[in-house]
Amino acid sequence: MFAVIRHYHFKPQDGAQIDQMIQEGFVPIIKKAQGFIRYYWLDTGAGEGASVGVFKDKAGADESIALAADYVKHHLSKVLTQKPEIIEGPIKAHD
Repeated sequence: MFAVIRHYHFKPQDGAQIDQMIQEGFVPIIKKAQGFIRYYWLDTGAGEGASVGVFKDKAGADESIALAADYVKHHLSKVLTQKPEIIEGPIKAHD
């Protein structure tokens, strides 16, 4: 399994709008990625958020990176205060 973690920065007052955009706009897209297993979004309430996507293999993780980049470019770029940080790699431990 592979995971992709994305770290986002935005104005705290935009959090609710971003949460809704992720749930209603991005989740349906990411679920179609090859080998999709699970997706989580968290919002700290202090202008930071992170997502964790889990996929069966690297190809699915790579596809998710492209899908997220496209979604950010077309829907979130105006509300983010800096470029997202992305970490991806094989899952080495889980329950």
